[in-house]
Amino acid sequence: MQIHDDIKKEIGIDFANPLLLHNAFIHRSYLNEHKDSTLPSNEKLEFLGDSVLSLATSIYLFKNFPELDEGTYTDIKAAVVRTESLAEAAERLHFGTLVFLSKGEEQNGGRTNKNILADCFESFIAALFLDQGFDTAYTFILNHLFHNKMDYVVTNKLYLSPKSRLQELIQATHKSLPIYTTRNEVGPEHKKEFIVSVSYNNKELGEGKGNSKKEAEELAAKNALEFLKKNSYNI
Repeated sequence: MQIHDDIKKEIGIDFANPLLLHNAFIHRSYLNEHKDSTLPSNEKLEFLGDSVLSLATSIYLFKNFPELDEGTYTDIKAAVVRTESLAEAAERLHFGTLVFLSKGEEQNGGRTNKNILADCFESFIAALFLDQGFDTAYTFILNHLFHNKMDYVVTNKLYLSPKSRLQELIQATHKSLPIYTTRNEVGPEHKKEFIVSVSYNNKELGEGKGNSKKEAEELAAKNALEFLKKNSYNI
C-alpha cells in the first residue's frame, strides 16, 4: 500500500495494520464519490486523536512545568494544540499529499486546507495509538508538534493574550499600565467597527480595528508588542 510506504519513508514508522493508517487519511468528501469504499471517513479517528493529543499535552506540561497551575496549563494547551499548529505539523509531514479527497474538494484547495490538515494530524495520532500504543503516539507528538515549540511558548508566555503580555511587559519595568483609547466607531449599530489605540506615557504604541472593543484592543496590543520588539522594547 503506497500510503504505508510513504509514511514509513517520511516518519520511519511501520504500521502493523496498514488499513488503519489508510483510514486516517479518508476525508468525508471522498466517500461521496466512492460509495463502494470499505473504510469510513477519518472523523471518528479524529475524535479519538483529539483525546490522545490532549492527554499527551497534559502529561508533558505536568512533567515539565510543575510550577504552573491548572489554569495556565489550559491556556498553554489552547495556544499550542490549535488548528494552525496542527496544520503546520501536518504540512511538514506532507500529509496534504496523502489525504483522499473528492475532486471538488481537491479543486477547492483541500490539500492545503488548514482544517483538513489538522484533522488528518489528529486522525493519524489515533491510528498510531491504536496500532502501536500510547508511548509511540506520545513520542510522535513530542517530535512533530512540540519539538521545542511548547518550551518556547511557555518561556515567552505566548499563551497569554496580547493585552496580558503587553501589561506584564510594561509593569515589569515601569510599574504602571498601558492606556487604551477608543479613537472611532464606524458603521451601523449592528455592525460597528471600533478603532482603538494603546499608549504609555503619552506615546502611542499601536492601533487596532475590530468588531468589538475587546477585539480592537487585542489587535492594538499585538501591534504594540511588534512595535516594541522592533525598537528593542525601549519605551
